Amino acid sequence: MTSGDGGRRICIVMMSAIGDAVHVLPVVTALKRHEPSSRITWILQPGPASLVRGHPDVDEILVFEKSRGWSGLLALRKQLASRDFDLVIDLQVYIKAGLVTRFARAPEKLGFDKARARDLNWLFTNRRIPPHSPQHVQDQYLEFLTALDVPESPLEWKLGPWPSEIANREKVLAALPRPFATLVIGATHPEKEWLPERWAELATALRSDFGLESVLAGGSSPREVETARAIEASGVRARSTLGAPLRELVTILDASELVISLDTAPLHMSVALERPVISLMGYNNPKRVGPYRRYHDLIVDAYGDPGEDYPISLAHRLGRMQRITVRDVLARVERWRAVYPARAESTRS
Repeated sequence: MTSGDGGRRICIVMMSAIGDAVHVLPVVTALKRHEPSSRITWILQPGPASLVRGHPDVDEILVFEKSRGWSGLLALRKQLASRDFDLVIDLQVYIKAGLVTRFARAPEKLGFDKARARDLNWLFTNRRIPPHSPQHVQDQYLEFLTALDVPESPLEWKLGPWPSEIANREKVLAALPRPFATLVIGATHPEKEWLPERWAELATALRSDFGLESVLAGGSSPREVETARAIEASGVRARSTLGAPLRELVTILDASELVISLDTAPLHMSVALERPVISLMGYNNPKRVGPYRRYHDLIVDAYGDPGEDYPISLAHRLGRMQRITVRDVLARVERWRAVYPARAESTRS
């Protein structure tokens, strides 16, 4: 069961969460680098699929329409029935991912160890990575490469912008002020969000003290739209790109001098693009889901108490984001200007 040119057929099961899709990219690039003739199929929901589609190391995307419920799952099953794989890698630990892994035909199905596989997910795999103490989500996915004897270095995301996007990139950037900082003002959970009036005060300071215009990025949820309106009502000049397609967001982040982000997918996209990112963390543990290997000096950490050496864990902490002051964020902007001078002076046309 190999592809026509002799390479293995590999199926990746990681269907949801855009941030998790970003974390899986180094796994995909390493697999393809190690075995260029392999054919990689990735099962994704529509949102992350729109980010990954066109990636140079992904040969095929199968879209799981979760919104269709069981009919979406059965439609995916029908697509999988016409394909044979040599290896299925189940990077997700919920029941639907287990069912999809069950539907995919392959002699080897690699998943998480029993302790980490939720919803009895371990029952749907026949090979499991060894147990491991809590660590960053990115490292957790890289464990699969270790299990497959695939070198992880160099760590590559290849998130873009891709050559095919250059024309659209110029169109997107033509509408934006330069130089600018991208402010990622919304997240999927209200406990991750910051106060609208503080975003407004921050945007004012970025322009007056650092010469940076502000571009608002994120989705178009009611909370994000409300925050954008509050910023506009305060008299702050900020360009909104809320609701922009994810591939356009890649372009926006890549052209930013600086990104200031809540605990959400664009934070990890910025790291993948090597754009300095100030991350505002309070609800989730930064050691587990913060910026990976880069820009730790730019984290605004409201998760821990002053001087606390907290362990890596999945535990949430409520009511922490209100502790972050505009002064806290501006202190990180000052550090960005001091530590990343080449970035600060560039306009990245």
